[in-house]
Amino acid sequence: MRNQEENVRGASMLAKTLIPYILTLFSCVSIAGFIAVAKVALERGMSHYVLVVYGHAIGSLTTALLAFLFEKNNKNKITGPILRDIFFLGLLGSVLGRTLVYAGLEHTSVTLTAALTILGPSATFVLAFICRLEKVDIFKRGSQAKIGGTIIALAGAATITFYHGPVVISPLKPLSNKISSPKIRQGGDWIKGCLMLLVGTLSISGFYILQTIAIKKYPAPITLTSLTCLSGTILSAIMTVILDHKASTWRLSWDVTLLAPIYSGIIVFGISNYAQTLVMKEKGPVFMTAFMPLGNIITAIIGLLIFGDALHTGDMVGAILIILGLYATLWGKENEKQQQKPLEHTTEQDVECKLDEEDDHK
Repeated sequence: MRNQEENVRGASMLAKTLIPYILTLFSCVSIAGFIAVAKVALERGMSHYVLVVYGHAIGSLTTALLAFLFEKNNKNKITGPILRDIFFLGLLGSVLGRTLVYAGLEHTSVTLTAALTILGPSATFVLAFICRLEKVDIFKRGSQAKIGGTIIALAGAATITFYHGPVVISPLKPLSNKISSPKIRQGGDWIKGCLMLLVGTLSISGFYILQTIAIKKYPAPITLTSLTCLSGTILSAIMTVILDHKASTWRLSWDVTLLAPIYSGIIVFGISNYAQTLVMKEKGPVFMTAFMPLGNIITAIIGLLIFGDALHTGDMVGAILIILGLYATLWGKENEKQQQKPLEHTTEQDVECKLDEEDDHK
């Protein structure tokens, strides 16, 4: 009987341990697939401004339904500071983050977009340090690894942006010539697209940091996600009206231009965003972004098979540097965590000893 209870308890602990990994992997795969869908929609003339608006609008409806089903007993009050956080979440996540990433994707390729967006964990670490969510002690190996990893990742991003080099893997014939054609890496548009991707990635990293802070103030992740999508819808709609005056850009057809916002709203901004919120609540923002290289590999394969994107030396070297930097940062974080555990255990023992001494004295 006791062995059976221990097996059940062990299985429960294993499931609890695996859930953050499963949710994070699902999120990365979902986003990798969306990059490909969004690229097709943008190639066919869809405005990246409108894609952000429709995606957030559908995401608002999706998460509002989930909130009604699973958080209808939510009694947390929406205060002024929470409204402020929701506003800035919409600003960082949609107006700056998603819009710039889509614009950068339009000027570059799916492979490059995926490679630069895995810079997110290093950017998240820097912002987490600034916001005092991450501790840094330059005399400890863990902190040295995190700092060194961030510098290496930045060097990788610079390599991808400014150095192309010879082709390592030649582009395969696209599955459909109507989908896309390989872009030529020259001129200001390519550099502009890379810079948009970098700024967009930095904005989304800021979004993750603020989301981690906001979920502690308002512990109802689905409702918070829905309000964030609503904020993004309103702000991005205002931006679109100001920057894109053509009424025809709002029109959707029964093709990928309709699939892209539906995929974005339901899978990315709805289910995936909620999964990210749960992971960040449990493990923190740095852990959540740790598996982005998996999405990068999937997107690179999609780019080769569907879009005919070639892999250049700069892509390979830069991606390797970013991944090495990422895992140096993660190793440093894990090293610090392992060093903190004995200290916490010792502190607990000291408290128990002091209590025992006080009881003996009495």
